[in-house]
Parts: sequence; structure tokens; C-alpha cells
Amino acid sequence: MTSFPAWPSSADGLIELYPRNPSPTLRVNFIASADGAVTVDGLSAGLQGPGDKQIFDSLRMVCDALIVASGTVRAENYDALRPSPDARQWRIAHGLPEYPLMVIVSGSLNLDLDQLVFTDAPVRPIVVTTTRADPAPLAGVADVIAVGEDRVDCAAAVRELNARGATQLLSEGGPQLFGALIEADVVDELCLTVAPLLVGGGPGRISAGAPATPRQMSLRHVLTLEEMLFLRFLRQGR
Repeated sequence: MTSFPAWPSSADGLIELYPRNPSPTLRVNFIASADGAVTVDGLSAGLQGPGDKQIFDSLRMVCDALIVASGTVRAENYDALRPSPDARQWRIAHGLPEYPLMVIVSGSLNLDLDQLVFTDAPVRPIVVTTTRADPAPLAGVADVIAVGEDRVDCAAAVRELNARGATQLLSEGGPQLFGALIEADVVDELCLTVAPLLVGGGPGRISAGAPATPRQMSLRHVLTLEEMLFLRFLRQGR
């Protein structure tokens, strides 16, 4: 059943709307324009607005692991995954590690190991790749999960992360990774921010890649703040 709550007056209220789930969950968080563009001038920052950063930070705070494709890490210049002091205190108070895991998906291992996401990481990142890739350059920099021969096996990667205790997974893209996760049938939840912008042709959709069987979702809630729209979809039956 869809709810239309008011914008939460506190961080706890936002956590109630985007909670840790009792069963293993892969949650995807994306932003798009009103006409479906995933970027402005090649970056998602041009779409962001009031409330988006609050949800973004809250989702990171409650997750066990953040999953991002290597192309997005480069394009968006990801730094180390360091929640705010308040967020870290919340995690500790709720029996979670102080820092969530950073998981980077890269079939080619074309990575910039001098990027802050590696050099400033409070917890060693995990790189998910294929069994054909040579992990030697990552020795001492990241842990490696090799799943799939020619392409990353997303379902196997999720199972491996769950087995390591990371049951609340959050993916921030990019579109190719989201498309692969849909194809692998492992997406349980989509948190979608819609920005009040018309961007026009050029940028792609929030998911890309091979066609996949449509999955029915249920709209759990709708939030608005200063013309931004925030939607939370769950797989039916959850």
C-alpha cells in the first residue's frame, strides 16, 4: 500500500522510511530528470536538489556495503566511504561496523589505485571482477571477489557478500551495473529521486545493457520536498 508521508522532521524519521530490512536486500538508489535523463553534462550532480543528499546519506548509513561500478567511481570521482561522525555513532549504536564496505565492480580491473576511494579507505575496499582478470595489482590495496568467467556474475557476487555478513546492500550505479543487476534478478528495492528538470536528448536511462524480463514492483511511499520527488519501490511480495 502506497503512503504519502510528510517530509521527516528528523534523521530518525528518514530511517523509518528507508530502514534496514529483516531479510537480505539489494537496494538501488538513483536520480533522474523528469524526462528520464541520468546525468547533466555527464554527471549526476546537475540533477541533485533539496532532500536528495539527506536520503543519499541515510541510505549509506544503514547499509552493510555500497556497490558501485568502476566507471561511476571514475566519472563521479568517488572518495573514501566515510560517513559523518553522527552516522558512524548511529551504526555503532545499532551493532554495525563503524564503516560500511566499499564494493567496486570491474570486469577489466581498469582502476586508478591512486584514487581516494583506495588510498584513504578506512576499510579495505572489495573489488568484484571475473575469474579471467589478473588481481595481482590489487594486492595489499583491496580484497578481490572473482565471479564469472567472461563477465561479472552479479548473482554470485551478491551471494558472496551476503555470506560475508553484508546482507543490506546498496548500489548507486551506474546504469550498466543496474541493468546487469536487473538481468540477474537480484534487485529488491529501487529508491528513485525525480528532479524537476527537462534535460533533453543525450544522457541515457538509469539502467542500460541487455533486455531483461520485466519485474513487477510496488510503490511503497512518495515523498516531496521543494518540487523534488522521492519514490521507494519494492519487489512485490516483500
